[in-house]
Amino acid sequence: MARNLYILAGTLLLFALISCGMTLIGNGQTGLPGNGSLWKTTSLFLTLGGLVIALFGVMTAMFEQVDRRAEERRFQERLGMRSRKPRS
Repeated sequence: MARNLYILAGTLLLFALISCGMTLIGNGQTGLPGNGSLWKTTSLFLTLGGLVIALFGVMTAMFEQVDRRAEERRFQERLGMRSRKPRS
């Protein structure tokens, strides 16, 4: 799931860069949609959204790793207890 969040964050950051570029191009050209402040605001929100989603992706990857290691530890403990069983 973390990989999907990374892809989403990258897409949002790409759109934020495109919006930031529209603020530079939009001021001198006629016929482009919107004004500079609209593109700046859109770029800001897309950047913040991308960064927050990237943070969620990092946290998800960390928790998945903790779960995986805990599962491996439980499996190793179960194998260890079976081999230590006293024989009658």
